[in-house]
Amino acid sequence: MSGLSTQPLATAYLIHGEEDLLRLEAIDNIRIAAREQHYDERETVVVETGFDWSSLLASIQSVGLFADKKLLEIHIPSGKPGKEGAAVLQHLAEQLPENTCLLLILPKLERLQIQSKWFSSWAKVARVLEAKAVSQTALPQWIRSRLADVKLSIDNDALELFAEKVEGNLLAARQEIDKLALIHSAGHIVTLTEAQTAVANVARFDVFQLSTAWMSGDSVRMLRLLDGLAAEGNEPVLLLWVISEDIRTLLRLLAALKQGKAISELRHSLRLWGDRQTLAPQAARRIGVKRLLSALQACAHIDRQIKGVEDGDAWTEIKHLFLSLAA
Repeated sequence: MSGLSTQPLATAYLIHGEEDLLRLEAIDNIRIAAREQHYDERETVVVETGFDWSSLLASIQSVGLFADKKLLEIHIPSGKPGKEGAAVLQHLAEQLPENTCLLLILPKLERLQIQSKWFSSWAKVARVLEAKAVSQTALPQWIRSRLADVKLSIDNDALELFAEKVEGNLLAARQEIDKLALIHSAGHIVTLTEAQTAVANVARFDVFQLSTAWMSGDSVRMLRLLDGLAAEGNEPVLLLWVISEDIRTLLRLLAALKQGKAISELRHSLRLWGDRQTLAPQAARRIGVKRLLSALQACAHIDRQIKGVEDGDAWTEIKHLFLSLAA
């Protein structure tokens, strides 16, 4: 999205995706370009339950007395405009207003939403920007690139530490990069000692990152995530649900592969998105049906512990289960 101010602003933009930082940066760049190109009026509309879609149409038809161009932001936090909203959005895409730049902002969308008529209509006329999550494997290069933008370099050990500390939190990563840019002059190479001193432990311990960790056999990262989740006060029942679903997915995957089906045929039905498309088949073959079934029995045992039907510490049992699957 860089360089927007040097080219005419598009009539419409559609921003969607799960990564908050990338979505916010795209919005900010459009706002800056709009100001520089004399879109002197900016209006923000947030679509919530009970939203009056006729008020949106009224906003589009009005431009302030002292402005001849307008930036209109339409935020739909749920990503679901509803039947009436879908009709209005499709109408707008088919009849884009003059002297107005429309900015439609959405969260991560499901496949059915992306295939909807209103989304397809917008995709035809708007510049579509998807704020995709940066995977753990891609994070080091993302950090290195962002440091290069502020004319800093980083050695490999420091980069590894940086990626570990800001795992899953790009907003925190950008804040730490900005901090390093203030501390050091252009051309400086950030060392491991400097990274240890400057970079805060801002990892967002996400329960769903555990799937990637144990499927890839990364026991060190997996234990770090488990400890982080426990420290944040997460309930073991959520972890149990995630691991149970993962195990069932691997069992269904092995059964389908045995029938001669290809991974590409199973992506949608088994939700093998991103890294899971590669990691899930590897983990399934590594662990095998017998161990997966045994793990499912362990899940049932832990469930009874959580409910107080059987004795034992659920967190300890969950940690043992994850370690056995990552081995």
